[in-house]
Amino acid sequence: MVVQTGGPGPALTRTEPTVPRPSDAVEAFLHHLAVERGSAANTLRSYTVDLERYLTHLRAAGIDDLTAAREEHVAGFVVALRTPADGRPALAASSAARALAAVRGLHRFAARDGLVPTDVAHAVTRPTLPRRLPRTLSVDEVDQLLAGRPGDGPAALRDRALLELLYSTGARISEAVGIDGDDLDVRARTVLLRGKGGRQRLVPVGRPALAAVEAYQVRARPALACRGRGTPALLLNARGARLSRQSAFHVLRAAAETAGVSREVSPHTLRHCFATHLLAGGADVRVVQELLGHASVTTTQIYTHVTVDTLREVYATSHPRALG
Repeated sequence: MVVQTGGPGPALTRTEPTVPRPSDAVEAFLHHLAVERGSAANTLRSYTVDLERYLTHLRAAGIDDLTAAREEHVAGFVVALRTPADGRPALAASSAARALAAVRGLHRFAARDGLVPTDVAHAVTRPTLPRRLPRTLSVDEVDQLLAGRPGDGPAALRDRALLELLYSTGARISEAVGIDGDDLDVRARTVLLRGKGGRQRLVPVGRPALAAVEAYQVRARPALACRGRGTPALLLNARGARLSRQSAFHVLRAAAETAGVSREVSPHTLRHCFATHLLAGGADVRVVQELLGHASVTTTQIYTHVTVDTLREVYATSHPRALG
């Protein structure tokens, strides 16, 4: 804002700092995540919802510029999320923690870019999350699951290739459906996976998975590809386009039902099994971290608890003095 000053002599001008509207800061932050950080579409959607909630919270507190927000407003936002109100149930601790991560990111970004003088959100602690161990299957149950798509039709061959890739590489479902044909190096037995934030990693592929992919590429993919407009995607749907994440999860769930796997499966089931079985077989946690594409080994260490629990069960049933 430019202001003219009066008085004798030539008129002088001074520029007053622009007051950052919270909505403008949010828009700039989301653009930063999308363009500069390459955040996943799911992350952007979640952050958009969380930050809209935060803006509503600030407006209710009478705050119309981000410089007026204080640590207590951020902490109050977390409390509000965890408290039922107006017929809305309280958010789970994990959802509230994700919302706080979005708000922290917003204030850190605003402080770094000079929109606000200080980051008022960095000291706000996130809700305590319950320790939930990943749901995993035994090796025998995984074998059942992988055999849960019998048949020689294009869809069955594609589904077996998908399931084998998920377990062989520990890929997220979104990473598996994102594989292009050229990403798979059969000679080197590796595949290029594109993870969160645009990070890429090369992961080994086992022989059973390579055999399943080869059978699909030779006997099924051409029939699916001729129905579409041409795509580099390895895994195709019935219309010849790239298989979606949702469809891939349906494949996983259908295979579990067909195979008679009684445990509930999730999009990450085979990824959890991949990590747990590697650690149980003696793999180093740092190696598993690299294979999974985790930015921090802390995330990977959740699987060491699963392994310890398994060892404890074996000890309890096998050692003569375990129950003494």
